[in-house]
Parts: sequence; C-alpha cells; structure tokens
Amino acid sequence: MKTRIIWSILMLVSAAMAAQVPGENPFKQLENELPTPNVYRNAAGAPGHMYWQQKADYVMDIRLDDENQRVYGTEKITYHNNSPDPLNYLWVQLDQNVRALDSDTYSTSTSEMGERMSLSQLSRLEPTFDGGFKIDWVRDGNGKDMAYYIQKTMMRVELPQTLKPGESTVLQIKYWYNINDRMRDGGGRSGSEYFEEDDNFLYTIAQFYPRMALYSDNVGWQNKQFLGRGEFTLTFGDYDVKITVPADHLVAATGTLQNDNEVLTRQQRQRLEEARKAREQPVIIASQEEAIEREKTKVTQEKTWHFKAENVRDFAFASSRKFIWDAMGVEQEDGSVVMAMSMYPKEGNPLWERFSTKAVAHTLKWYTHYTFNYPYPVAWSINAADIGMEYPMICFNFGRTEADGTYSDRTKYGMIGVIIHEVGHNYFPMIVNSDERQWTWMDEGLNTFLQYLAEQQWERDYPSRRGPANKIVDYMKGDKRYISPIMTNSESIWQFGNNAYGKPATALNILRETIMGREVFDYAFKTYANRWKFKHPAPADLFRTMEDASAVDLDWFWRGWFFTTDNVDIALANVKEFRINSMDPVAENARQRQMEEQAPRNISSIRNEQEIAQTYDEIDTTLRDFYTEYDPLEATVLDKDEYHHYLEGLTEAERSVLQANKYYYELTFKNIGGLVMPIILEFTFADGTKEVQRIPAEIWRMGTEEVSKVFPFEQEVTAIVLDPFLETADTDTSNNYYPSKPAVNRFDLYQSRERGNGENPMQRNRRAEQQETGTRR
Repeated sequence: MKTRIIWSILMLVSAAMAAQVPGENPFKQLENELPTPNVYRNAAGAPGHMYWQQKADYVMDIRLDDENQRVYGTEKITYHNNSPDPLNYLWVQLDQNVRALDSDTYSTSTSEMGERMSLSQLSRLEPTFDGGFKIDWVRDGNGKDMAYYIQKTMMRVELPQTLKPGESTVLQIKYWYNINDRMRDGGGRSGSEYFEEDDNFLYTIAQFYPRMALYSDNVGWQNKQFLGRGEFTLTFGDYDVKITVPADHLVAATGTLQNDNEVLTRQQRQRLEEARKAREQPVIIASQEEAIEREKTKVTQEKTWHFKAENVRDFAFASSRKFIWDAMGVEQEDGSVVMAMSMYPKEGNPLWERFSTKAVAHTLKWYTHYTFNYPYPVAWSINAADIGMEYPMICFNFGRTEADGTYSDRTKYGMIGVIIHEVGHNYFPMIVNSDERQWTWMDEGLNTFLQYLAEQQWERDYPSRRGPANKIVDYMKGDKRYISPIMTNSESIWQFGNNAYGKPATALNILRETIMGREVFDYAFKTYANRWKFKHPAPADLFRTMEDASAVDLDWFWRGWFFTTDNVDIALANVKEFRINSMDPVAENARQRQMEEQAPRNISSIRNEQEIAQTYDEIDTTLRDFYTEYDPLEATVLDKDEYHHYLEGLTEAERSVLQANKYYYELTFKNIGGLVMPIILEFTFADGTKEVQRIPAEIWRMGTEEVSKVFPFEQEVTAIVLDPFLETADTDTSNNYYPSKPAVNRFDLYQSRERGNGENPMQRNRRAEQQETGTRR
C-alpha cells in the first residue's frame, strides 16, 4: 500500500479522535488504532524475530566550487536488498529540488498582498533562485545508462532486472547544483553565508547528493515529496567521501578524517593529539589569529579531504577559510573517547570559544546517561548564522556576538540550547532512526525532552523554553481550529514548533514526573532507545515499549495527548466538610452550641434586640413555663446513659473510628478541558502543616466529566490547591483553589522612552562601570 494511502487513513483516524465522540471513554484501549503486531514488529514494541532493514553504501567524489558557489559530485551507491520483497525500481531522494524553479514548495505556499509591499517581499512571491539538482547521468555498476524518471523531489530508477531478496545492485550518478545563500535565498537547512567585510564564504553543506529513499516493512517506499518541513527518512550505510575545497579551507564532516597528514599542518596534528587527551578545557587546533590571516591571503590551489563513516544514515560537511577550531576528548563509560569539536568564524567569539565544545561534551554525557553510549568517534558543532540543523556527527548552530564582543543572555542561552538540541539529534533520529518525513514529533519531540533534561544539568534554573508542563499551557488553551493532534503528518501541522517540539516534549516530561515517576520512566525510555538504535521505529513501537517495560497502562495518555486536541482543565468544583456524630451528648451539644454562637445573625433579630425594650413574657412572667427555660443542648443523665449503652454495642474497629473523630472532606472535580489527568492536591491544615496527595488518572474511569472523592484527616483543612506544582499543564488554574483566590491583574506604567537604548545587559553594565570610574576620578 502506498504511503499516501496509509497517511490518508491515519488522517481520518486522527481527525475522528480529535473530534472526540461525546461520552467516548478516554480509557478505551488503543489496540484498534495501532498497527497489528507481526513478525517484524511485535506486540511488546520491539523489533520482531524477522525484522529487516535495507542498507545503502556510498562512495563519493565532491568538489566545492568557491568561485561560483556550486557543488559538483559523482557517487556510487551499493544498495542491499535485505527485504523479503523483489524490487523492480528504486526511489532516490533529490532534496535540493525543493529549490527548483518548478518546486511544489513555491507553488503551494500561500501569500497575500498588503497595501504597502517592499521590493524584498515582492521578490519572494515568485522563485528566482534555481537550486535544484542537475543530473548529468545515472548508470549501473558497469557504466551502462539506466532509465530514470524525476518526480519533483524524488527520482525513480528503473532496474534492468528484478533485485531479488538478498541481492545488491550498484547505481552511479553524476550531478551538480547551485548552492543557496541562506541569508538571501529564503534560508534553508544548508547553504552558504557571505561575509562582505573580508570577502569570504562559510559553507554548511547537506542534502548535497542524491540519497536512497527508505524502504521498510511498515511503509514500503517512503517517497512522500519533500516540501520543506517533513525532514529526512534515510537508510543506514557506510560512506567513503572525498571533498575537494580551496587549499586554505578547514573542513569538518561526518566520519573520520583519513588523510590528516595531507590536509593538516604538523602543528594542527600535534594540537589535535593534545585535544584527544584533554578532558576539562578544549584545546585550540586553529586559532583566531590564524583564521584572520587565512581570510586575508586567499589561495587558488585546492586540497582533497577524505572521510569515512560506518553505519550512518547521512553525510554532511562544512568548509571555510574563516574557521577557528577547538576540540576536547569525552571519555565514555565503556572507555572509548569521543572527540567533541567546534568550528566557528571570529564573528562567533568569544561566545563560541567559551561554550560550544563544552556544550557538545555535556550533551554527549547526559544523552548517553538516558539512552546509550555515543557510538561514533566525533561530534561536531559548526557555527552558522540563523540556523540549527543536525546530521550524523555534525550539526550547524546559530549564535553570534555583537561587534564589541558582547552578547545578550538570550543569545547565550539560545546558542547553548541549540547546540544541545542539534548534537542531541545524533541520538534521535540519527541512531534511533524514526521516519521524519511522516512523524516530526518522533525525533523533535523526544529530542526536545532530552534537551530539557540536559539543560537543567548545565545550570540551575536554566531558562529552558520547552519541557515543563506550564510552558505549554498557552498553546493548549488556544483556538482548536489552529491546533493539530501530535499524530499529524509534518506538512499538515498548525503551529509547527508547539506541536512537534513543545507538546510531545511536555508529554514525556509529565510521564516522567507525574504519571510513571522518574525511575520507571527512565528504565522504559532507555529500553526503547536501545531496542531501536540503528533501526527504524514507528510511533506504535514507542507507545508499546513504554508500557511493556513499565507495567503502566498508558493508552489513555497516548490517546489524549497524541491523538486529540483536548486540553487539561480540571476544576476543584466543590468542597464539603463532614464530622462524625460521636453520639456523646456532652461533646455534640457543646459543638452545636458553639456553631450557633458563631453563626451569622439575622438582621431582624439584631434590630429587635436593640429596639424592643421588653417582650410580653418579660413584662408578665406568668407566661413562662418549662419550655421558656428549657435548654435542649444541656445533656441529662438519661442522655449520658444512652451514650454508654451505644458505646458498649460497638466493635473495636467501630470504636476506633469514632474516637479518632476525624475531619472528612468531600471534594468534587470537574473535567472541563476533556483531557483526563492525575489529580494532585496540596492540603494545608490549621496548624500550618501541609500534605500532598496524588490520585492516578484512573479515577476518571467511571466518570470522565465529574468525580468526587472523600479525604479523612486528623485536623481541620484550611486551604486546598489542585495541581500545586504546575505539573499537569492545567490551562485554567483560577478554579484550582479552596477557598477560591481572586485573580491578580497587573498593569505596566506608561514609559515615554526606551530603557537602555537597545543595549544588551553586558553593554549596559560596561557603560555603567565606565561612568562610575569617571565619576570617581
């Protein structure tokens, strides 16, 4: 069955569930919605005993044309058919065709005219840059031309004979394309950046070669067109790549450098060896001074850098004469050493020299802690303006300083965060190789969740953008017309960042903190990561593994958080206090007398007491009888005897409950948002102490709209807070309090001028110090 047919069915299922049939039980099992387990993917969420996956090996010769900003390449692909299926053709991804003049990305993008339009805005209304692949030829292993057909961003290559199970075939392709300027040509995941001041380019190059599409047991050929959002679904293989660049360029790439003696100076090789032993501080391999000198004295000669990489799903590289280079070794639990390395232009300093490589090392440490040892020899962080993008062993990250070397806290934390995120993508999806073209959340959401955990290990109260439940509230309570279920294809998502990054990351954090607990969650998540490393998991494999490894039924959670657009809004609708009638006439009568004395008085009684000088019976005392003086709250001997007889008739257990004389509180909760969640309550008592109680989400099984529960306590409750630690993403906390709390609305005083003249805090502090020094003088 074709991918698009499968997707149409899933969209219908998702839409139906997003609508939530009134009265439908959110605890209904997901069995009918998930794919049927089979010999390839079993019911536990693990690869089945007949699981298989394809393999594609590449040998490439690439030339970077620095004069014309082009890539020229030839490649030989050896494709191994490990499937049980005979194949008559192969699909190859041509992702650069997203920039072709006839690209569907241009034709399907929406646009509007305003009353005032800039020339830049008008230029974006039609394509002007032709960045698509130019295919010179496609040949077999013997050099014979092969028939092929290009369908937008996909190319079908006809095989001269059926590729049977267990067989391999060879394709050879010659091609070239124009490199896009990321700063001018509409951005992009890769491309060039021009520095006018020194007339140099910085290249971050990816999707630069025709790549084999994935063929898998659960999708068949993943040949869904690339429109720009849904990223890349790829096959593992081995790479042997030679990259020819200007001789004064430094190159970083996926894999291990094979010819360092030819492309590095003796000093650079010595520094690199020192860096391999460094554990605390990075070692500078190529300094800023050396980079500035290369910028000035550009050479025309070329050098070829040779890299090899094993068992990776992709390949990318960066090249520039502007690069500064530093590195350090990261020792793993198994004793292996991974090189954490960075390359960046002087425009990134001092920010990058101080933080980048350490952020790489930090990421490897904590992602490994939650998943598995990093299996590759190197992890690169490359500086590129306005981009964050990931590939095996290498990623491109933003973060530049001001001309004076200062930077804002937003720039600092944004840069550290993006490095952690992009380096973290080595784990998801570069190793745990999910289908990005179909399910963005499976790599972005899981990675954003781990990014949050790593950020919190970097610095206390690190200003993480996503992860904690309260960070997703504004999105969850938004207009449902512009919110998609997480289980929606990448190209069809409203609010892409919140949907694919924020909400799934928050969901996993809620699972870890509130539903499962850290220990149980961490074990199950690590089980998933290890089951599917170097394999191709689907959503059902994650859902099933998390339940299989934890013994926690999570179908209600997956259904609500991933298949619907419901939100959490649980209200503490009512609180009733009860006390046991002890039957002790002395104690009960005294309590009743106190309640009556403290009860509000009717206005008429108050005024009558003040205005009626004497009542008739006060004037004529003969009107008084037994009932005039009778006190019904005065305990008699008979009352006391009856009480003792009552006690003698109780069992020991009944007498214990009676003597405890606890306070009972009946709490009623309403599910306004539709998403069932655990109920977390914080009780404050009369003596000021507090107690937290956690009620699992299963309390809603028999009543999804309203439930009640009674809580007994030794002393009186003075306050109750629902979701006191902001852990359920409750979108309206105003109904979470007893007694209710009035909302506090804040307002800002009007300011007539900007404070600080647009300076960042470092600049402002520097100016303040200068002013203070001048004043002292």
